[in-house]
Parts: sequence; structure tokens; C-alpha cells
Amino acid sequence: MANIASTAGNSAGSMSSSHTRVIIASSLGTVFEWYDFYLYGSLAVIIGHQFFSGLNEASQLVFALLAFAAGFAVRPFGALVFGRVGDLVGRKYTFLITIVIMGLSTFFVGLLPSYNSIGVAAPVILIALRMLQGLALGGEYGGAATYVAEHAPNGKRGLFTSFIQITATFGLFLSLFVILGSKALVGDAFSDWGWRIPFLVSSLLLVISVYIRMQLAESPVFKQMKAEGKGSKAPLTESFARWGNLKIVIFALLGATAGEAVVWYAGQFYSMYFLGSTLRIDSTTTQLLIAAALLIGTPFFVFFGWLSDKIGRKPIVLAGCLIAALTYFPIFKGITHYGNPAIEAASISAPVKVIADPANCHLQINPTGTAQFTSSCDVAKGFLAKRGVPYENVAAPAGTLAKISVGGQMNEAFEGTGLAKAEFTAKTKAFGAQVGAELDKAGYPAKADPAQSNYPMLILLLSILVIYVTMVYGPIAAWLVEMFPTRIRYTSMSLPYHIGNGWFGGFLPSVSFGIVALTGNIYSGLWYPVIVAAGCFVIGLFFLPETKDVDITA
Repeated sequence: MANIASTAGNSAGSMSSSHTRVIIASSLGTVFEWYDFYLYGSLAVIIGHQFFSGLNEASQLVFALLAFAAGFAVRPFGALVFGRVGDLVGRKYTFLITIVIMGLSTFFVGLLPSYNSIGVAAPVILIALRMLQGLALGGEYGGAATYVAEHAPNGKRGLFTSFIQITATFGLFLSLFVILGSKALVGDAFSDWGWRIPFLVSSLLLVISVYIRMQLAESPVFKQMKAEGKGSKAPLTESFARWGNLKIVIFALLGATAGEAVVWYAGQFYSMYFLGSTLRIDSTTTQLLIAAALLIGTPFFVFFGWLSDKIGRKPIVLAGCLIAALTYFPIFKGITHYGNPAIEAASISAPVKVIADPANCHLQINPTGTAQFTSSCDVAKGFLAKRGVPYENVAAPAGTLAKISVGGQMNEAFEGTGLAKAEFTAKTKAFGAQVGAELDKAGYPAKADPAQSNYPMLILLLSILVIYVTMVYGPIAAWLVEMFPTRIRYTSMSLPYHIGNGWFGGFLPSVSFGIVALTGNIYSGLWYPVIVAAGCFVIGLFFLPETKDVDITA
């Protein structure tokens, strides 16, 4: 493979038009991924109403987030299927197939009838489409990263692969542009049927993506390997049944991608959820704040990719994990202070307490959709978590009904277990109105007051979170590619990436929401990313090598 290395070395001085075409074509899958990601995240409340209307209002958002997470759950299985195909057949054809599956899955969400039209089939089909997309995504990123890295000149793999990461921002801006344009076009009908437009518009992106990818040639490194007869006949076996490679896969997951994933999702998706659902900032303002932070932070994807070619991948990724773990709590407290200071003031002047039998309080995370949170404690905590109100837990005698104390004023909840759906819904509504009135009197805002929000400071804090994202995400593709040999690279790197991003990252919103609902502390959900990022720093520091000077043609 000396001719490949020589060609790469000779072209190291500049980025050719062919390199640019390779990067653009490979990155389109990432645009699609994050277009759908932000689309679903931004419209989670509407999707909850459309497809989970058979549940009470407090549960709709939780189940919408869990349907969202279902796509992440199956990503590792897609990594196994498509990674194997990519190592056997080739990079180009595999990620051509994956983008078609991704695009069609997103498009069909826009056509799917609601729960009121076809009943329980609606959420079942929605989850099936999310899982199908997740399978395709499992093969998409590994193919794109491998394809770009195998085209990159020597000494520029970090820079070249960082352009894949930067397109995530394009996906966000595209989704925001389409959502806001659709809202302006259809007005009040957006929540009814206009929300479908952004999903249907994705068909245009699909057509463009397929056309461009059809023009690509196979990776030169892969072609050379096949010509020399050095390809793997059993990439799954070589990747995961042989300890020498398996241990690298495990350390890549626990020492790199798990931390990268939680920093990425906390910094962009959980922060968006925190602004909207906890601080009660309206959705359009929330989206514009996130967009502004991304606009400021996005160039750092390329900067840290470039820097990783100079000083290494490992120190940048691990530094991002460590700094995030050390600063998340003060940053999110600052976001509260500058985003909705009335919550801070009210929690001091009229503290809220949930007085309940601890045995009747449950962690409200339900991936299977079979459990119902109907105890008086769950009713009380579910309402407060949805309203974004911090509270203190106080143990009550066994068997007593839960109460919410707002500045000393008691509000008794009801026991919902065994009630008919209609009666439970009616009592939940009445209880919410009663406690809501007390919260209003105590100064807990139902919505953030724009006059009290300090938008420049919010953008600054959100931009810092985005810069953390760029530190961990900018160099990660090059680092993973360089850990594994060509014959099993697609398979080996895809699995730790998608377990990290699909499981550790994808479940972050629902896990963090459940922790907040249980504890009453609006910041307690941050313990999940903090612990994972800190653990990743330690494992990566001691067990992962630096790879920037590795010869990936081997």
C-alpha cells in the first residue's frame, strides 16, 4: 500500500476538489441524522400529543422521548449488520443503502396517521420507523468516517473527518428553518397537521444525498486491500471474538465514545430540553438560543480536528470530558439564573416540598411502555417535574396520600391506581389546576418572562457547552478510525461509537428526566452525564493510546 501512502503524503498540502466532494457526500448522512434528531426533539411535545394521546399529559412527553430513544437503542445492531457489509463489500455501497433507509424512515413519519385515527397502531408504527432509522444510522457514521479518513492526506485525518461533525450544525439550522417556515406558512394549524411538513420535506434532502453518493468511487485504501487479497472473511469474528481487538473496542467505548456522547447530548439536546421544559422559555426562543450558540461554537469542530493532527486526539477528547464533568452544575445553575430568575427567587421565598411515603415514589423511566405511574406520589412529582418546579422530598408515614407543600400551603394529591382512565385524567387536571394556582401565587412562573431573561449571558453559557461538544466530537472520528486495521475498521469502530451515542447518549434525556422527577432537584439529571464523562476520562487516560501517527493503510 505504499502507493496510497505516497499519494496521500504528496497531497498533504491542500484539499483538492475530489477531497471536497468526498467530504460533502459523506457528510450528508450526518446532516440527515441531525436534521431528524433536532426535528424530533423540537417537536417532541407535539409528537407526544399526536401519537400518545391515550396517555395522560404528563406521560406524553416521557413516551415521546422514549420513542425517540428507541431509534438509539437499535443503533449498535445496525453497526453489526452494516459494519460487516462495509468490510466485506465496500464503504460506498453500504452507506448508500443506509442513507436511503434513513431518509425513507423520516419521510414516512410525516405520513403516519395519529393515535386518534388508528389507535395504538400509531405509536407502534412510529417506534418501528424510529428503530428502522436507528438500524440504518448504525451503519452510516462508521462508513462516512472510514471513507473520509481513507481518502485523507497524511497528517490531516483529524481535520478532514472534523467536517463530518460540523454538518450536524447544518442539520440543526435546516430543521429550524423548515420548522419556523412551516409555522409561518400554516399558523395555528401547525400543531394539528403542519408539523408533518418538515418530515415530508426531508425527501428533497434524500434525493440530493443519493444522487451525490452515486457519483462516488470506492475508498482507495479498501480497493487496494481487496486487490492484495487482505480483506477479512469474518469481520464480526475478528472484531469481537478475538481478545486483542475486543479489548480495544471495549476501551474505545468506555474511554472515548461514552463520554463524547453524554457531553454531546447534554450540551445540545438536554440544554434545549432544560430551557424549554424546566425554565419554561418558549420554544421559538429556545431554538434560536441554541442556534446562536451553535453558530458561535461550530467552527471549533474544525479547529479541534485540526489541533488533534498537531497534538493528538486523546488529550483533546479527554480534556473535554473532564472540563464538562467539573463545570456542568455551575453552568446549568447560571442558565437558570439568567433564563428564568423567578424560579430561583420563588424556590427561596416559597420552597416546595413533596411529603409522601417513599415506597409509593418511583423512578419514572419506562422503556417498555407497560408501567403506569399512578400513585399519589407519582402524580405529585410528575406534575412538578413537568412544570419545572424544584422541590424537596419529605418522608411521610406508610400508606398516607402524598401532599405538595407550597410555602407551607398543603395540597393533597390523589391515589390514581385502579381509577378508570377518564376519572384519572379528570382528577389529574383538577389537581394540576389547584397546585398550579398555589404556585402562581408563590411566584413560580408558568412561563419565563422575556423581560427578565438575559439572552447574551444565556448565549455565552450555551456556547461554552457547545465548545465542550466540539472538543469531544471534533477529533473522535479520526481517533476511532486509527484504532483498527483496514480489514475490520468499519465493523470495529461502528459498534463502540453507536453503543456510546445510541445508548449512553440517546437515553440521556429520558434518564435525566426520570432522575429529576424522583429527586425534585432540577439539576440532579446532570449527575448522569457528569459520572459517565468523568469515568470516561479515567479509563481513556490509562487504557487508550494516542493514534495520530498511525498508518491506517495497514
